[in-house]
Amino acid sequence: MSYLPSRIRPTMIAVAVPLLLLVGACTPSTSDASQQAKASKQPPTELDRFYEQNLAFGSCKGYGTTPADEKAFANPRFQCARLRVPLDYSDPEGKTAQIAVLRVPARGKSKGPLLLNSGGPGGTGQNFAVQTDTALAESPVTERFDLVGFDPRGVGASKPAISCFSKEDYLAGDVRTELVLTAGRFSEDSTRRLVSKCVQGSGGEQHLGSVSTRDTVRDMDILRSALGGKKMNFLGQSYGTRIGALYAQQFPGNVRTMVLDGAVDPHLGSERRLSQYSGFQRSFDKMAEACATAEDCPLGTDPKQATEEFQKIARPLLDKPIAYGEGMRFTYNNLIDSVISGLYYQAVWPKITKGLAEVRSGNPEQLLAITAAFSGRGPDGSGGNFDVANYAITCMDEARMTPEQAVDMRGRTYKAAPFVDPGTGTEGARDACEFWPAEPKTTYPFPDRVDGLPPTLTISITGDPSTPHAAGVNLAKTLDGSLLTVKGEQHTVAASGSNACVNEALANYLIHLRTPAETVTCTL
Repeated sequence: MSYLPSRIRPTMIAVAVPLLLLVGACTPSTSDASQQAKASKQPPTELDRFYEQNLAFGSCKGYGTTPADEKAFANPRFQCARLRVPLDYSDPEGKTAQIAVLRVPARGKSKGPLLLNSGGPGGTGQNFAVQTDTALAESPVTERFDLVGFDPRGVGASKPAISCFSKEDYLAGDVRTELVLTAGRFSEDSTRRLVSKCVQGSGGEQHLGSVSTRDTVRDMDILRSALGGKKMNFLGQSYGTRIGALYAQQFPGNVRTMVLDGAVDPHLGSERRLSQYSGFQRSFDKMAEACATAEDCPLGTDPKQATEEFQKIARPLLDKPIAYGEGMRFTYNNLIDSVISGLYYQAVWPKITKGLAEVRSGNPEQLLAITAAFSGRGPDGSGGNFDVANYAITCMDEARMTPEQAVDMRGRTYKAAPFVDPGTGTEGARDACEFWPAEPKTTYPFPDRVDGLPPTLTISITGDPSTPHAAGVNLAKTLDGSLLTVKGEQHTVAASGSNACVNEALANYLIHLRTPAETVTCTL
């Protein structure tokens, strides 16, 4: 599952329900590792034309994927450009892709660019840069750094972009890209049709095979060079910590600072899915406890019965979705997506329970609003492509499951998070990437150590429902970096500007290269 889009933060929100297929992995080959070591010192000659390009920054008109983004990007302070990268790094003389980049100049004397990734996979970095500029408007960080957000290949305004569904598909509520957690039975034919739609809408098979995180990491190093060739400053949240960690592995000598907020565990394969859904169940239970003290709580007055009460609201939608708007349907899977999207942040929990109460009377508007905030996409499919980009990148990052393994994973997921169990059994689950036209470039497990890397800063929240605190501990140890523990109930915090303790630690590290002492703990 995606680990977060930044859009649903109380102050802003990357993400539809990021339901990634979190399964096995393998380590890079010896030759791959050797090539990575060479690349960190000097880019290969055949890539010089990409590394030496000059970005032509100008107006951001046409860089937004939603009307709201286009309006926000119209700020004259914002500057946009497109970075050319090889579509296939094994064929640098072949086709190219264009990475959309948005820069917000520092308010004072700049120390250089701070690259940003909001998570997902599938979150738009351009949008994240604009949001971070607002959230950190009074911070020394925005005074001393140019914020640079980029839409990773296949995402948002980058070209070509991933597209798998028509407007009609979205209106019908039939746009599933995760076939394990999702209720329903999926055949070989239906799974093949899903991939075929992505091939047709996304520029062909070659593009679908080019959107791995490893490809994005190489794009990021070209962007570093095109921005002036200095060492990298990077802030990534959620899935963005995966990007950062892999960049640190591949280009350790090109890093100045690296902030990893809401860490993905570098050593876990399929267990990440289960720990993530255990986290969602924990947050669901805490939401039910808070709701139980309120009048007319739709989850009842006994938190121990909350999952059963929730299923009484959700399961009828399996057979009878709610009709709304002009021919649209709100399905069981739509409801599960909405609730999981809202569980990322404690401040959104009251909106979930309000939405559940309204669903009982046939009104899905509140829950639809949560999903739209999380995904940046309207019910008709208009807006960003977070959901399908999330799917495509996952297909290129994670080892594939057999149908038998998918059924087993569905059962284990329902056990980890009983509130999402539709009560229809586990049969019919499939890996949505089963027939993807390219083999994955797997990214796990991560090496036990990375040589030549300067001090990094990992930030981890104790009650994070999506990326558990233990994952932050593991990532900090793997990178031999510092860990800042934050007590609270939400997913990511560094770019929100909402906590003075975190703000101070962030500025001290990025500007002065001072990491917090081991004894420092922040509280939300």
